[in-house]
Amino acid sequence: MDIFSALQTAVSGLQAQSYSLNNISGNIANSQTTGFKRVDTNFVDMIGEQPLNKQVSGSVGAFSRLTNTIQGGLVSTGIDTNMALSGKGFFTVQTKTGDAAGQSGFSTTQYYTRRGDFKSDNQGYLVNGAGGYLTGQSFDPRTGASTGTGPIQISNASLAAKATKSIAYAANLPMTPSTKNASASTPGSELFTKLSSGTAYEGVTTDPATAKLGTPIKGSDAKKFMDDSLPGGSLTAYTETGAPMTVQLRWAKVQNATTAAAGTGTTGTGATGTGTTGTTAGGTGTAATGGKDIWNLFYLGNSKATDTEEAWQNVGQAFTFEGGQLKSPASPTIPDLTVNGVKLTNVKLDIAAGGLTQYAASEGTVRTDTIQQDGYASGTLTSLSVTSDGKITGTYSNGNSAALAQVGIVQFKDPDSLKGDTNGNYTQTLGSGAPITGLNGSSVVGGEIEQSNTDIAAEFSKMIVTQQAYSANTRVMSTAQTMMSDLINIVR
Repeated sequence: MDIFSALQTAVSGLQAQSYSLNNISGNIANSQTTGFKRVDTNFVDMIGEQPLNKQVSGSVGAFSRLTNTIQGGLVSTGIDTNMALSGKGFFTVQTKTGDAAGQSGFSTTQYYTRRGDFKSDNQGYLVNGAGGYLTGQSFDPRTGASTGTGPIQISNASLAAKATKSIAYAANLPMTPSTKNASASTPGSELFTKLSSGTAYEGVTTDPATAKLGTPIKGSDAKKFMDDSLPGGSLTAYTETGAPMTVQLRWAKVQNATTAAAGTGTTGTGATGTGTTGTTAGGTGTAATGGKDIWNLFYLGNSKATDTEEAWQNVGQAFTFEGGQLKSPASPTIPDLTVNGVKLTNVKLDIAAGGLTQYAASEGTVRTDTIQQDGYASGTLTSLSVTSDGKITGTYSNGNSAALAQVGIVQFKDPDSLKGDTNGNYTQTLGSGAPITGLNGSSVVGGEIEQSNTDIAAEFSKMIVTQQAYSANTRVMSTAQTMMSDLINIVR
């Protein structure tokens, strides 16, 4: 290498260190930029082709090295719609192209960003501080069905009321109920031979597949019924218009497997089937075969029923138990549930496997574990939150919560090969590969944003090194210039 080559190498060194200083200055300038990823500098030696014994250290080139895979610190903001990614990945955003006839237009190009300081604009779209509009999948808050993909728009419309269609129920009914009329001869509530009015009670003890209602309890029999049954919990249900109605449930045991064999008379029929003739204290009777524990479920249909009016309605199902487990029915329905004149359509009693049991209980009462319904009154949106799986959930004044959108999140095989722009966004390149939809092990943190991953102390250290390297290259140029002057002086 001659003096002129040394000068050229020194110039390349000055250019490389200037390039590095440019990146350092940009990193420091963006140390407070949300989601910013610092740009480091790689130095590469540029060696010309020479014979092995003639090779010399060549000039230098400077190239950027992205740090998209390095996480910045997370900081809480207290803003519901702010979000940050913990782990790899990018939010999907689009840019706004304009407004026409009150409708926003968006670019068709998909961008990717770590900047999650999203907030609602005047039309309800979620936009970050750099003008990136968050995209994803939107849902109908009432049905949960998808309404399309694209920029996420949060509606402030009221959540329409939803009628109760199902009641999730789980409880344990006592093997021996503790009722007011329980006695040695009638150990529980399987006593409905006659009501206080003198009318014979006909419980639903046959095939539960029958859809008819069982015998209702009239107002005149309400007190005796209350004494001979157990409370099964209560809840508030809702009509199509959101009107509330209180549903009170009671259980009455109408057949006991241990006592179903007794009877009087010369012939008789057991509660669940025809048995063989046996002898009892009152004469010859029929002993039932295959006796089972059977309960009936009631709800209060008319809280102000008179003597002749129907107060408690029998839902019309024989809840049959064997070995403490419910054998039938599998999916019971309360037909035409009506409370004080307010009527619902058929309401399903959703009993999970093992949810309704009959085991011994020392207190002899019903232990209600679950009693929940799926209806609600109308409500207005009060707050938003972001779940760890990227769902934007709305909370309404009626206490109901509903998923409003699924945030668009993607990952890349080589995120450091993405191409950045001036708004903190990135676009796909051949090197980055195609976007892979989903969190894939990462998570979303709501109410927080990701800070710049710039370390000020590290940048100052690099700046000192860069300054010294720049100065050294200028000394090389000065030395080469002195040597050239000396060479010229020889000629003189």
